[in-house]
Amino acid sequence: MIITRSPLRISLGGGGTDLPSYYCDHGGFVISAALDKYVYITLHQTFFEELIIKYSHMEKVRSLEEIQHPLIREALRVLGQEARSLEITSMSDIPAGTGLGSSGSFLTALLYALHIYRKSVIPKQELAEQACHIEIDQLGEPVGKQDQYVSAFGGVTCFHIDNDGKVHVAPLAIGNEALANLEDNLVLFYTGYTRSASEILNDQDKRSKQGDQSIIDNLHFVKKLGFESKQALEAGDLRRFAEIMHIHWEHKKARSKGMSNGSIDEWYEVGRANGAIGGKLIGAGGGGFLMFYTEDKTRLRHAMREVGLREVRFRFDFQGTTLVTQS
Repeated sequence: MIITRSPLRISLGGGGTDLPSYYCDHGGFVISAALDKYVYITLHQTFFEELIIKYSHMEKVRSLEEIQHPLIREALRVLGQEARSLEITSMSDIPAGTGLGSSGSFLTALLYALHIYRKSVIPKQELAEQACHIEIDQLGEPVGKQDQYVSAFGGVTCFHIDNDGKVHVAPLAIGNEALANLEDNLVLFYTGYTRSASEILNDQDKRSKQGDQSIIDNLHFVKKLGFESKQALEAGDLRRFAEIMHIHWEHKKARSKGMSNGSIDEWYEVGRANGAIGGKLIGAGGGGFLMFYTEDKTRLRHAMREVGLREVRFRFDFQGTTLVTQS
């Protein structure tokens, strides 16, 4: 039995510039932080000539083409793994569709487990790129490269993306005290909404490919804010980072009518009125988690509880995709 795990993530800057429809013309830049909330993959060899897949559904198939789960099917196809005598099970600390990059985490954990099963060693960069290839090239999903890379590498990490898609990975050069304060003062609240990111990302992707100047200008500005966030974080100016995050959220909402809704806007304003310096909705938008930066956590937590939102506490993960156990 092989058990692997990959961390979920929050985006700290530049989100949306990691999609090919933008970076192929303009280059991309994102800052992401891996969390100690994980997607787990268990891979077990069975006695029977069939593939058993357990996630939110269960599949029993005898051939690759019969597999309904696209990420599992394409991962097996890319690795040339026969769909027989294997049981693959996935579990997650946080539900899918909540904006924390679960598909990228799922895929990196799955690929890593399959490589271990095949007794092959894969570097983190290659693992992330293999996951990107499956989601972006094989399946044509309107996703970027942030989720797969931060899941593979972990940490609080900067990703510079060239026009040709090459990703340059560098840990954020933040001091230990500032890093500890950042971890302590970022808080996550679940909105109760789950959603597929595809509709919002499809719209951004389509408009970028069509040369919609409003979306391109928006992403130019978001990338600029990403570099400003990096500068603020590395200088230890966390208040400035929080102020930039608020500006980012205002511009992120302008990209799509589906990015927010009345309830999310109201909760965000409650947060801002109760100690949050800045914040935003994590992920493509439409639901998932509200993230705030605050120096008055007690007041903010009380206010969010009053409006019915549940907090999920976290620490940063610095391992990335890893093997939990093998027997």
